[in-house]
Amino acid sequence: MEALKASWDRAWAHLSLQGDTAQFERLIKAYDEPHRSYHTRQHLDECIGHFSRVIDVANHPGEVEIALWFHDAVYDLHGPDNERRSAEWARQALTQAGATDPVKARVHALIMATLHSAIPTEADQQLLVDIDLAILGATPARFQEYDRQVAIEYSWVPSDVYKVKRKEVLSSFLARPHIYSTDHFRTELEAQARINLRSAIG
Repeated sequence: MEALKASWDRAWAHLSLQGDTAQFERLIKAYDEPHRSYHTRQHLDECIGHFSRVIDVANHPGEVEIALWFHDAVYDLHGPDNERRSAEWARQALTQAGATDPVKARVHALIMATLHSAIPTEADQQLLVDIDLAILGATPARFQEYDRQVAIEYSWVPSDVYKVKRKEVLSSFLARPHIYSTDHFRTELEAQARINLRSAIG
């Protein structure tokens, strides 16, 4: 928890704004919701860990870190608009803290980039999306755990349907010329991510 609180304070300091402790606690409770298995505090902690190693690469580090905090703030297993609702929550928190409209717009766009519907072209969005996808290049043991965690979250979907849809999602990443957009993550994780994905697809 100390590392997460330090990240929260660092993000707001980079924005020259004051973070709200109540907002921090509300987010932690969200990531600890019982229906989550992968999109939990563990995922948030891993994302923050990755960001801490590449913070100097970010053009707007405070915005990227705040976007990481909010990118899975809303996670309704049956919801089609989790990213939009998470982005709106971030916008409200930033408005409350006195952020400018450009900051709010950039954070909103960063969170929406985690839809993974298109490969981002903006540098900070590339960095944030690579962090979100870093799990694909995790150690085989952690990747397998992640795969099980996602399956638990989608346990309400008929197994035959889930297997087909999951294979489609993972294959779409494997089909990209590069899974990662930034030099750091491409160098560190690309090869292992492709091994993991091929293993999961079977």
